[in-house]
Amino acid sequence: MADVIRGTWVVSYRELLRFFAEKTRMFSSILLPLAFLAIFGVGFKNLIPNLASGVDFVKFIYPGIVAQTVLQSSMTSGISMVWDREFGFLREILVAPLGRSGIVFGKVIGAAVISLLQSILLLVLAPFLHISLTPLLVAAFIPAALLISISLSSLGVLIASRMRSQQGFQLVTMAIFLPMMFLSGVFFPVNNVPTWMAVISKINPVTYAVDAVRHIILGTEASGAASAIGVTVLGHTMTANQDLLIVVGIGIILLLFATWAFSKRD
Repeated sequence: MADVIRGTWVVSYRELLRFFAEKTRMFSSILLPLAFLAIFGVGFKNLIPNLASGVDFVKFIYPGIVAQTVLQSSMTSGISMVWDREFGFLREILVAPLGRSGIVFGKVIGAAVISLLQSILLLVLAPFLHISLTPLLVAAFIPAALLISISLSSLGVLIASRMRSQQGFQLVTMAIFLPMMFLSGVFFPVNNVPTWMAVISKINPVTYAVDAVRHIILGTEASGAASAIGVTVLGHTMTANQDLLIVVGIGIILLLFATWAFSKRD
């Protein structure tokens, strides 16, 4: 148990040090979300009517862009594990008195904290979009975003645990990232799409992450807009807590698989 705790602390601390040492990475990671918000939000705002009372297209996609930032950072987090394997640093970690589970947990937690920091940066845009940024909203957002980050980072680490090159990892993650993002309700409500697309969207864990963030930022549960722009499963409109339960449940499964995959000797 001590080896696991030590490994978690050492690896997660190293991930954070590397992140803060790369200033360009801190800011470039939010350029894509800002581009999506500017291009899709401003470009389609006048073409698409309000999706719910007081919720125009820009307000609708903004929480989705925030959740997409968490997904993007979480999915690409595993590249540090591939980098460590390519350059031999991972072998040095493995011979140290650190539990393999701790190494996985450290990668996941480090990546999750980084994803959280990047998503918090995007909250600064809320007042400019006429969304009230209250202390209560921030207090609700931070633990939710952290849980989502941990769950989705487990997927990135799971993929990285068996990859041998950074190029291969990037190709695989992009092949997974783009469909998960576009079929998660970031840009359109998943209830008003063809049946086949709705089925895929509702087995996509990112859909529930996006819905949870949208509930928190827009307050759709309190305003009654959830039925119009939320996620409905078997006639039931999901709440933020229910969304998070699904995401965390899937995250636990992914983390277990990531630990198992990494524990297998190369």
